[in-house]
Amino acid sequence: MNDIEFAKRYYAAWNARDIDGILALYAEDIEFSSPYIAALGFAHDGVIHGKAMLRAYFERALDRAPALTFSPEAILVGARGHTLVYRNHRGERVAETHEVDTAGLIVRADAAYETA
Repeated sequence: MNDIEFAKRYYAAWNARDIDGILALYAEDIEFSSPYIAALGFAHDGVIHGKAMLRAYFERALDRAPALTFSPEAILVGARGHTLVYRNHRGERVAETHEVDTAGLIVRADAAYETA
């Protein structure tokens, strides 16, 4: 898998608000964690499982943030995937770590947000 090409597809899909393009990056059995998952009432532990729930979560996020955009800052490559570091539309720095399968789909993702 080419991590740089993956990152380009990731940012293009999010910045175009293309839900199908976004979801095409994830495996059916995705495990996704973010502090916003609990805040939006999806799972008290901040973790969701499966693409159907991921779709619902991303759709709500896109609805709640019509100005949502991601501005890339860095890509860090590891043995099982990569971490994308970017700024969102609120200027928050985000690090999203993706573990990928042999097909190049995200099977596990963990989003972390910089605190002031």
